[in-house]
Amino acid sequence: MAAASFEDQPIFYFDLGDPACYLVAERVMSELPIVPEWEPVLAATLGLPPSSLDRETVERHAVEQGLQALRWPATWPGDGHLAGLVATYAKHIGRAVAFSLACFRQTFAAGRDPADEDTVLIAAAACEIHPSAVLKGIGLRSVASGLETACARATTAGVRELPAIQVGEEAFAGADCIEQAAAALEAMR
Repeated sequence: MAAASFEDQPIFYFDLGDPACYLVAERVMSELPIVPEWEPVLAATLGLPPSSLDRETVERHAVEQGLQALRWPATWPGDGHLAGLVATYAKHIGRAVAFSLACFRQTFAAGRDPADEDTVLIAAAACEIHPSAVLKGIGLRSVASGLETACARATTAGVRELPAIQVGEEAFAGADCIEQAAAALEAMR
């Protein structure tokens, strides 16, 4: 079996306020044969509606995955812009996966609002990013530009639903995107 090249690396597109993205995020690292690049995006910027999964379906899938019982934020669906900026900053410093998982868990396991500064700071602290660095980082033009670029990249890739995983020129979306992406990666070998 040939080693995967950087060009073969899949890209996992996600919105931190989307419970369907949370469910995929908890599985993507262990179920894809190649570690994906994590690319935070904003569903609203992509013109995508909020997740079509209802609460009961999300809760059932979480139980099936062995995840902690879901606690919904009081303001769900909420505004994921702040969390998206922090995730973009975390990506710039090499902590995209750690921060994103921590933020998803604060949102959907602890029931905290991802638009709340305390939520993102708790998630950042969980992966050893200092609160002052986060607050300064999200104010950087390069971070805002990075989030905009990620959204444009997802649009160019043909992402029409989240979560999505891009493999080569093809974007797989929805609850079964991991299985589709894994099959595409296997076919490339």
